Amino acid sequence: MTRPADVLQQMLRSDSAKPRITTYDDTDDPTRGERIELSARVFGNWVNKAANALQDEFDIAPGSVVRLDLPPHWRTAYWALATWSVGGTVSLDESDADEGGTPPDLLVTTDPEAAAASDSPAVLVTLAGLARSASVPVAQGVMDEAKELSTHGDQFAAWEEPADSDTALIAGGERTAYADVMDSAAPQVDSTERRHLTMTDTADFLRACLALWAADGSVVLSRGEAPADVLTERSRVEGATSA
Repeated sequence: MTRPADVLQQMLRSDSAKPRITTYDDTDDPTRGERIELSARVFGNWVNKAANALQDEFDIAPGSVVRLDLPPHWRTAYWALATWSVGGTVSLDESDADEGGTPPDLLVTTDPEAAAASDSPAVLVTLAGLARSASVPVAQGVMDEAKELSTHGDQFAAWEEPADSDTALIAGGERTAYADVMDSAAPQVDSTERRHLTMTDTADFLRACLALWAADGSVVLSRGEAPADVLTERSRVEGATSA
């Protein structure tokens, strides 16, 4: 059975230098105009650093819930893969763990106020590609990802493996087990396809990434709003099909 963490290893074996995720930023944020491209090797380094942080700093393991309060983005992709690498549950829902409203074991967010107010340990993510620290004050006890993630190792080994029945993803109130998460990924992907994505839903984005990577393909993501002719030309330049 293929799991999300296996998909990364397959990409590394297939072609570690091949671009696997390319992000264009068309938002009104300070990151507007960025183009960031990661090969499987570089993306894997980010996944491993985040997985080591999850395991070593926050004791995330099978059964732990990591709430990703993040938009579709290349950083979101590696935090999701890192969570799956340690066997945890990626939650995209605001109140997730159970009917009693148990908070997640970790919050990963771009919102400094949410991180500061969280009842759970928190990581503050800065989306800018070259950021070396957060551009805003970071509350005591909150991990400044831009500053601290680089201190974690590039090699990762999981302490535990999740069971097939363990929850891999919580999205839209639905729980998807590890046994089913790859089957729930977006269908109709051609082998080695490079696809241009413009969706704003993080669950749809992660499912599309898994499907494309499992088919030895790659992702081009455009964030924000851009004219149709710009997106069309971008697809042509990147050699990507439109979603």
